[in-house]
Amino acid sequence: MAFEGSAERGLAYQLGSFALFISIAGIGVALAFQYIGGYIPCPLCLMQRYAYYAAIPALFLALALVSSGARGWAAAILFVVALAYLANTGLGVYHAGAEWKFWPGPDSCAGDQGLAANTGGLLKDLATIRVVRCDEASWRFMGLSFAGWNAVLSLFLMAVTLRAAFSAAEARRRSL
Repeated sequence: MAFEGSAERGLAYQLGSFALFISIAGIGVALAFQYIGGYIPCPLCLMQRYAYYAAIPALFLALALVSSGARGWAAAILFVVALAYLANTGLGVYHAGAEWKFWPGPDSCAGDQGLAANTGGLLKDLATIRVVRCDEASWRFMGLSFAGWNAVLSLFLMAVTLRAAFSAAEARRRSL
């Protein structure tokens, strides 16, 4: 498995690199909205970041495997990343649907402060903290909230990484 030049890496490497770049940009934008823009994420928003946190190192590993000629392993990792982004698409659709009131969001995101109101001490102090609800969009652009845009981006990244996985698998098959 000698190192191969960029011309031999092929489509799997190009698509994997593109997915890595877009994944880093996507989580970077989310963190910028949080830390620079002041938009506090709800629990579902934070859960939607897990796919990006897992995909970034996995994509880097897959690119290293493509470069070393281990395209079978790279294809497997790219396929798992595609599945993670597919699951994240579903989570984003669920979250956006809860924001549009198509269905109820999880109870943990309702912002119910009843427990804090019935107890004293620290929990009473926590009752004054602003609770971010999962069923209310804090921002919309072109009709889509953060969750909606995450669903669109995750679906796109799923398609790109799935195509990269098939390309790596095909390149492996051709090399046998």
